[in-house]
Amino acid sequence: MPLITVVTAVHAPGARYLPEAHRSLAEQVLPDGWDWQWVVQEDGETDGVRPHLPEDGRLSFGQGRTGRAGMARTLGLSRARGELVKVLDADDLLTPGALARDIAALTGDGTVGWSTSRALDLLPDGTTVGFDGDPGEGPIERGTVLEHWSAHGFLAQVHPATLCVRRDLLLALGGWMALPASEDTGLLLALDAVSRGWFTACPGLLYRKWPGQVTAAAAHGDGVERAARMGVVRDRARALAATGWTYRGDAAG
Repeated sequence: MPLITVVTAVHAPGARYLPEAHRSLAEQVLPDGWDWQWVVQEDGETDGVRPHLPEDGRLSFGQGRTGRAGMARTLGLSRARGELVKVLDADDLLTPGALARDIAALTGDGTVGWSTSRALDLLPDGTTVGFDGDPGEGPIERGTVLEHWSAHGFLAQVHPATLCVRRDLLLALGGWMALPASEDTGLLLALDAVSRGWFTACPGLLYRKWPGQVTAAAAHGDGVERAARMGVVRDRARALAATGWTYRGDAAG
């Protein structure tokens, strides 16, 4: 049976949102024959996450030393059994049909190694806000994301929190970058350097805005650290592109 693995990194302050995340996952309708697996990996080894986990045989929970979200997700890959890997942060929600649309994008064209979708900010009052710069639905050619990101103040035109990727390609790139933040952007640009992507215009994610999220912390915007993060993300993407390697599904070369 084909499987899509949903990987969720979580730390104790965000664990209270896990039941909502699970509900959005449990309500997904997948193509015939497909099923999902939910890998939840705590960034830490506390007693604050497990009480919020639902009873579901498709859930695999693990813990590890604190190292930020990138390390937690990469550790979680050790338990991922799906041929596709979907990101879902603990405080976010999938929209109806999100997984089916990712599966369709990645099984419809073997040269497409990853997919993203439109994201809507979910505000504390329950309203949502979209982004005006979304690309049109369809393929994203190699290098397109890096070009846009470089020209628009290190902002990509697609949201890394909506990423779905082929597991073999994800492993070939080493998982998520070893950074205190922007690790998902680093992976997105690495994927863009070696593979075509896909953008789905239908919203696939509700991206929760709340004071405790990592990107709301003052340290996230520290100028010195941000410049270092963006620099290494850029240089890695350029170095990968310079190798000339292109992901071609089962015929990678």
